[in-house]
Amino acid sequence: MQFIDLAAQYQHLKTKIDARIQTVLNHGKYIMGPEVQELEKNLAEYVGVKHAITCANGTDALTLAMMVLGIKEGDAVFCPTFTFFATAEVIAYEGATPVFVDSDEATFNICPIDLEKRIQATIAEGKLTPKAIIAVDLFGLPANYPEIQKIADKYNLKLVEDAAQGFGGSIDGKRAGSFGDIATTSFFPAKPLGCYGDGGAVFTNNDEFAELLKSYRVHGKGKDKYDNVRIGMNSRLDTIQAAILLEKLAEFPTELINRNKAAANYEKMLSDKHKTPKPPTGYVSSWAQYTLVDENRNAVMAEYKKQGIPTVIYYAKCMHQQTVFNGFGYKDIDFPIASKLSSKVFSLPMHGYLITEYLNPEVDIFK
Repeated sequence: MQFIDLAAQYQHLKTKIDARIQTVLNHGKYIMGPEVQELEKNLAEYVGVKHAITCANGTDALTLAMMVLGIKEGDAVFCPTFTFFATAEVIAYEGATPVFVDSDEATFNICPIDLEKRIQATIAEGKLTPKAIIAVDLFGLPANYPEIQKIADKYNLKLVEDAAQGFGGSIDGKRAGSFGDIATTSFFPAKPLGCYGDGGAVFTNNDEFAELLKSYRVHGKGKDKYDNVRIGMNSRLDTIQAAILLEKLAEFPTELINRNKAAANYEKMLSDKHKTPKPPTGYVSSWAQYTLVDENRNAVMAEYKKQGIPTVIYYAKCMHQQTVFNGFGYKDIDFPIASKLSSKVFSLPMHGYLITEYLNPEVDIFK
């Protein structure tokens, strides 16, 4: 049993993907070729935004968002402590200070109540200028954007959605990648929509942001690539990866249905054994991971291993526990929910090609 079965996906899409790659090999436009523009158009339509700008990876996508928003030294950017390192890394990379926020115990995502407390505390301290919020759609479930947006508006903060895991999820029909001022995603192979290498994209309805993104991703170029009007970076999506993603995006709605079927059957089989994830009313998860909470995590994972069922921990260390942020002086007691989650969560196999018997609720593989 594979944790994420990319081989099964490729076999299903092999003829189409191979043809797409051959087309790129034939025309030879390997950088910013026509497939890149086609993908950006299709991504924008799928997410429901005006602009989708591709880039080299998900971390670059977040970095580009920070650059567009003018994040700099002296700024405070609020983000969850229970997340992948890149969320906080891109803030620090711009010279700004990440201010960590505790989790919502039910959803694993950033807690709006604790978020507002951290914003108020930062304002009261007066050392940093609150500038933006990065919310992460952890494990496929969009964060609580209705509440987070209210907080962002109240304190005049920009809101960035990190939809790397949430792509395909939605709240009341509004898709992940369309929340906030700007959103990002990753096409790392293990993501809900992944390529066969690195890749990323940024989404926005803001025309000015879109033009800045197109410039920043190619060395800050102006109208001509040899006229550089700002300091940028080299972050372009390879044409071959765009070609692969075009076929994967076309198949993605079906894969999303299969992921939700698998999650529903996990719920039926496991809800009496572990604390299982339950999307709130009106929310759809893309199930980037199917993540359980168990007090006896190590023993349970060992038992699944005996049954040939792989498990993975996301994430064993919160941001406030990272060595590089030791100087911030945070303690686990400052983030009680996130600290508990990091010591008790683990994830089971999840992808759009779980074999038939694992999608069959009548077959209990977790006896």
